[in-house]
Amino acid sequence: MDVIKTQQISSRPIEKVVVHPLVLLSIVDNYNRVAKDTRKRVVGVLLGSTFKGTVDVSNSYAVPFEEDDKDPSIWFLDHNYHESMFSMFKRINAKEHVVGWYSTGPKLRENDLDIHGLFNEYVYRTDILYVPNPVLVIIDVEPKELGIPTKAYYAVEEVKENATHKSQKVFVHVPSEIAAHEVEEIGVEHLLRDVKDTTISTLATEVSAKLTALKGLDARLKEIRSYLDLVIDGKLPLNHEILYHLQDVFNLLPNLNVADLIKAFAVKTNDMMLVIYLSSLIRSVIALHNLINNKMLNKEHERAEDSKSVAVPSAAV
Repeated sequence: MDVIKTQQISSRPIEKVVVHPLVLLSIVDNYNRVAKDTRKRVVGVLLGSTFKGTVDVSNSYAVPFEEDDKDPSIWFLDHNYHESMFSMFKRINAKEHVVGWYSTGPKLRENDLDIHGLFNEYVYRTDILYVPNPVLVIIDVEPKELGIPTKAYYAVEEVKENATHKSQKVFVHVPSEIAAHEVEEIGVEHLLRDVKDTTISTLATEVSAKLTALKGLDARLKEIRSYLDLVIDGKLPLNHEILYHLQDVFNLLPNLNVADLIKAFAVKTNDMMLVIYLSSLIRSVIALHNLINNKMLNKEHERAEDSKSVAVPSAAV
């Protein structure tokens, strides 16, 4: 198998993609209106700004899109609608420009590179798109596990080392995160307040979050193992950048064979268990104390009632 190298004319321009909650709400609303309970996906344009390798996606709008389920090469995106919508958005906020497009995937599809190429071509043909390297953000509108529902990509030229084949564009994953301004945070908090289940205790929520995190870690480890197996079998090309990141992960793991580290973990665990044990004892003592006080108070009330019942007949005589 030929060794494949990824090359790009300019230096890597995109290091991180930041998606705002308003964008997620808009995309989910569009999906529920157009493609809910179907196998279709929705496509739209992402608006925002780019600064020092960080793409900040602050707004979006949907674009009419159709594709053939049987033939991925047959698809239609209404670019005239895109131009008219962007002209109206530009009047509201001139600082926002087109930074890419989104899809509800939930995974990459065969015609995504063609759609991405359409956005990239219009960079030089019109003044609608202002970013020479647009990003693709895939939004999982129906996530099955807790986590960030966004995956971001941008396209690069990939050429083989022996130069026997033409270069082709491929998607490269870029880290993404969810961030919000202070005004957006207040709005999201109000929305979550309406959907929050108040019957679930804080402890149950924390335990559920820990369990979900462990399940996510297990899924990531299985994904890494699957990738390494495919590389060993020769089904995927060797990517040194991924191996470097994996090596960094392994280097950050603590060495559990060190006696001092084992002792430190044991001491920390014992201290935490001691606090939990003392808390349980104090809680039991307080509950017993309240029970005794309750019984004493009930006896005093009974004595007061008995004394009143005895005093009433004597007064009548």
